[in-house]
Amino acid sequence: MNIAIFVSGSGTNCENLIKHFQDHPTVHCALVVSNRSDAYALVRAERLGIPTTIITKAELADPDKVLPVMQQYDIQFIVLAGFLPLIPDYLIEAYPRRIINLHPALLPKFGGKGMWGHYVHEAVKAAGEIETGMTVHYVSPVCDGGEIIAQFSTPLSPTDTVDDIAEKEHLLEMQHFPAVVEQVLRQTAD
Repeated sequence: MNIAIFVSGSGTNCENLIKHFQDHPTVHCALVVSNRSDAYALVRAERLGIPTTIITKAELADPDKVLPVMQQYDIQFIVLAGFLPLIPDYLIEAYPRRIINLHPALLPKFGGKGMWGHYVHEAVKAAGEIETGMTVHYVSPVCDGGEIIAQFSTPLSPTDTVDDIAEKEHLLEMQHFPAVVEQVLRQTAD
């Protein structure tokens, strides 16, 4: 199964996924897509021999721009690993239950428009939460509203800073995200 990883930032999860599937018998990371030409994830992917392409936020709205790229690489599944633009309805319809996203909080808390990266961790701190975590979910037309696939949590201390919260949550991503993606791909292939 050929997967595309969509990214906007530094790409630690992207690199982790590529390495996880490097010698996999049935899953191939065929393409890394970013909406930003300066995303360090592109450098990480290229170093690991994975083709990359830029699809700007404006281009993402155009099915005639995006779908041919997906077809060119025979993409059967899309993994969002820190991709910030909303996925347009046409792409969700083209890949039903074949697009998943990683969110850095325990949805439904701290999700929705504008809730990404440090904004999420700041909201978790401001709310005085005693735990945080990560959520993997299917992408739907509602931002962060798709069916939850898996969640992992970690306890927080009142003395944790926003950076501490971010680091604890990121450790969960590094530990669990590739295995959850693999599990979903296995179920999709059956």
